[in-house]
Amino acid sequence: MHTITSATEMTTLSKAARRTGRRLGFVPTMGALHEGHLSLVRLARAQCDMVVVSIFVNPAQFGPNEDFSRYPRTFEKDSAMLAAEGADYVFFPAVEEIYAADATTWVTVEGLTAKLDGRSRPGHFRGVTTVVAKLFNIVQPDLAFFGQKDGAQVAIIRRMVRDLHMDVVIVAGPIVREADGLAMSSRNIYLDPAQRQQALILHRSLQQVDRLAASGERCAARLLATGKEEMAREPDVHLDYFEIVDWETLDPLPEVKPGALVAVAAYVGTTRLIDNVLL
Repeated sequence: MHTITSATEMTTLSKAARRTGRRLGFVPTMGALHEGHLSLVRLARAQCDMVVVSIFVNPAQFGPNEDFSRYPRTFEKDSAMLAAEGADYVFFPAVEEIYAADATTWVTVEGLTAKLDGRSRPGHFRGVTTVVAKLFNIVQPDLAFFGQKDGAQVAIIRRMVRDLHMDVVIVAGPIVREADGLAMSSRNIYLDPAQRQQALILHRSLQQVDRLAASGERCAARLLATGKEEMAREPDVHLDYFEIVDWETLDPLPEVKPGALVAVAAYVGTTRLIDNVLL
């Protein structure tokens, strides 16, 4: 496995691979890798001839009071994990390699970015879509792999790709969970032992909704009431949102349908966690 820090070098390698007919898979990450990320690398490895993983903590997607400065940076450990999974290249650029000092161009997906996490974190998705567009231009993948846990992000990136006629297929990998059900996240390391137990309420609330929907309930209001009632059992966990939406538009659904996304976000202490389930 090779580490590349230059955008120009990365593009040159990608173009050479595609000229020879190799199928290029790309997994964008911010590092602090866990089994969720590695599952995406395995998906890419199974479907592609060459796998590139980026590690870039993107400053543009953090708000002024968010955790950019303390976001975990574990490059050596991450590199060893990626090498063990058979990744071909790690793209590890410096901030100035991605953002010129006088850059003024942004990529914004109107509408969708004001829903779910975008409503709670203004400007967040503008940073996400801008950096992902840049990375797609640099890496030029055939397929790009994202985790379902970031459900709103997947919908927004799919819309960006469609609207801008980008030549890349977006693949969403399933959520990977700890043995007790907690969705794997790089931010889980911020939780103390008590908060770690409290955080399980996110998954339990989604399970309650999933079971009720499986029994035949289609009214979103009743399903949401069940989920919120379960969330309330942990008074120290502060709900941000609990919604049932169409995964393509992120619009709320009055009645559920196959493929509806049930999404929850909550603060456990000062740590914001998200989770979801597809009905």
